[in-house]
Amino acid sequence: MRIVGGKFKDRNLTSPNDARVRPTAEVVRVAMLTALEADLKDARILDLFAGTGALGLEALSRGAKFVDFVEFRPSSLHALKANIALLRVLKKTRVFKKDALPFVAALEPDRYDIAFADPPYESRMLDRVVETWHQRRFSRVLAVEHARGHELPAGAWRRAYDDTIVTIYRS
Repeated sequence: MRIVGGKFKDRNLTSPNDARVRPTAEVVRVAMLTALEADLKDARILDLFAGTGALGLEALSRGAKFVDFVEFRPSSLHALKANIALLRVLKKTRVFKKDALPFVAALEPDRYDIAFADPPYESRMLDRVVETWHQRRFSRVLAVEHARGHELPAGAWRRAYDDTIVTIYRS
């Protein structure tokens, strides 16, 4: 896995040796960040269910100001911290070892410019994140990745990539 655009383009990232981790496919990351290109400059980013941090790190590479990562699995945290160190972006990032659902439930409105959410496909955690966002708008933009067949409220932008759907909500 690698960063595909911006100042860290072509830098390889570490992935955990954990079958439960499903890093966002390169084609999906490219499409999502291209759709958000105008929003990235100096953006405050939240990367929920961060895993390796690929989405947040790609956003930093393309001009975001800082990223808060939320992850609780030890193998993913190890890979995430290694990737932050590899790209030397420690001062532009924070890592929260927390469950994403209570984390977003405690956020005040407009805390972030863009929030990414990519929970395990078989869970209903994404429904709760989207519901919380609709109630509290903790970011101007919410970009979510989910399995085809996982029905969510319509967003401003939606695209399908094989078995993955990306939906972007805007406040």
